[in-house]
Amino acid sequence: MGHSHSHNHSHSHPSLRGKNLLISILLNILITVSQIIGGLVSGSLSLLSDALHNFSDVLSLVVSYIATLLAKKEASINRTFGYKRAEILAAFVNASTLIIIAVLLIIEAAKRFQDPQKIESNIVIWLSLLGILANGFSVLLLRKDAKTNMNMRSAYLHLMTDMLASVAVLIGGLIMKFYQVYWIDALLTMAIALYLIFVGYDLLKESFKVLMLFTPGDIHVKDIVNRLNAIESIKNTHHVHVWQLNEDEVHLEAHIDFHKDLNLSQFDLILNDIEEILHHEFHINHVNIQPEFGKCDAKDVIVQD
Repeated sequence: MGHSHSHNHSHSHPSLRGKNLLISILLNILITVSQIIGGLVSGSLSLLSDALHNFSDVLSLVVSYIATLLAKKEASINRTFGYKRAEILAAFVNASTLIIIAVLLIIEAAKRFQDPQKIESNIVIWLSLLGILANGFSVLLLRKDAKTNMNMRSAYLHLMTDMLASVAVLIGGLIMKFYQVYWIDALLTMAIALYLIFVGYDLLKESFKVLMLFTPGDIHVKDIVNRLNAIESIKNTHHVHVWQLNEDEVHLEAHIDFHKDLNLSQFDLILNDIEEILHHEFHINHVNIQPEFGKCDAKDVIVQD
């Protein structure tokens, strides 16, 4: 049995990610409280929807923060992978909440379309400006980590949509102030909700695939099998599993038939070649190979366990 580990440490340090998340949480609490009070006083549904979205961000950022802390915990006898999947689970939960909140906002906006109400636009304008500034700062804090970490990307998307929603609310507030077009409030709420569904769906699908141990989209199992079978000493590669554990780790396990009955030192030399091929050509950094010679088992590439 051969087993290999290869790690990439180019990502930002978890403690820095945690600090940036904590700052974003505090900023979003400030925005949420302000917008709830302002929405109730002004009667603005779009401001309340923005506040509700911000509140979901507080919850999602807390989930992301806890996941970041858990991801740093070491593996143990009872948790051999540690909490490496905590951040993927957080991304799935956050994407789900985005979509659920969006549906609720659409329902409420449809009701408001039928009965537009006069809104105190000055409150809407000033609180939307607060949301733009605070969320914009949070977006800048998380931007770098969002490129390499699914959990941070989910938090980043929450904050980015919040900032864009606040921009929309600001525009609506200005229209209501100068033109008294109050149905624009419900229209903006619906637009914000549809955008939440749009950005949430991709992240939900991506995190779901990782949690379900699906093969990463950029890896083709048949290409791997053909490449390994091209090695002179290998007769057949079968019973293959490829999955993504988290952002940093892609695993492969496979059974390999050899033409000859090799000893361990010979197998180790071939295993080194296999590891190099999988790492450099397919970006797989955890390899687990079961060597076989003349064994009667299913030789299909994919075998149902």
